Amino acid sequence: MIIDAHHHLWTADYPWLAEPGLESIRRDYTIADLVPQLDEAGVTATVLVEAGRCDAAETAEFLAHAASTPRIAGVVGWASLTDPAISATLAGYRDLPGGALLVGLRDQVQGVVDPGHLARADVRAALAAIGAAGLTFDLVVHLGQLTSCADAARATPGTTFVLDHLGKPRIAAAGLAEWRAAVRDLAGCDNVVAKLSGLLTEAGPGWQVADIRPYVDTALELFGPQRLMAGSDWPVCDLVASYAQAWAAIEACLGELSSTERADVLAGTAIRTYALEVGS
Repeated sequence: MIIDAHHHLWTADYPWLAEPGLESIRRDYTIADLVPQLDEAGVTATVLVEAGRCDAAETAEFLAHAASTPRIAGVVGWASLTDPAISATLAGYRDLPGGALLVGLRDQVQGVVDPGHLARADVRAALAAIGAAGLTFDLVVHLGQLTSCADAARATPGTTFVLDHLGKPRIAAAGLAEWRAAVRDLAGCDNVVAKLSGLLTEAGPGWQVADIRPYVDTALELFGPQRLMAGSDWPVCDLVASYAQAWAAIEACLGELSSTERADVLAGTAIRTYALEVGS
């Protein structure tokens, strides 16, 4: 079994897609585009993650997609960590078509300039409310924010945090030592799991499996297979690799694991973390 724990859908008019260099993925990506990719790669089920539009309407759309698409086993929706009515927002999501498939929330923390953002009282309260609602919180952050993530995880032990893209190590700049030092403290928090996703994009055009293998090996050392899950980061991965190539690269880095450890990374961790209901 393979669970793609991190992919998106979007339309060409998402504002962030207007940035230079994104022309090749500035188009609509739909369910009809997704399913053939899953079939080719042998993926059983997926987790659909908010795609940076940062509004409740996107989450409603994604929940509706999940409700009508058996292969989508869960949705990580969007919520602002500074929303004073976040508990009501989450309850509202639950009442929508597909609301039972909401498994987590994400906010675009990577775009926040304030280094103390995750230490704010209202943000900590929101993180606690997300955990109390039985949901996870995905951390989409950059390298310099990893220390504040660790502080937030320790301060809200009732919430499970999911580190997207291993915290975006600077693979193209050979930043292994820098990233290892930054992520070690976060990996020491028992309520944090991490995703092997987005690594090829960080490696850049012309990537090789050897470029990402040291980061995967370090993540396996620090988090262990039971706290690691894998995701394609499609369609972002299309900037440098096809969906099938993204999966092949991840699997190539797992070759020395036992069958049980591979099963955790490729499916078990995602199923446990997001409480997914998937067939055998």
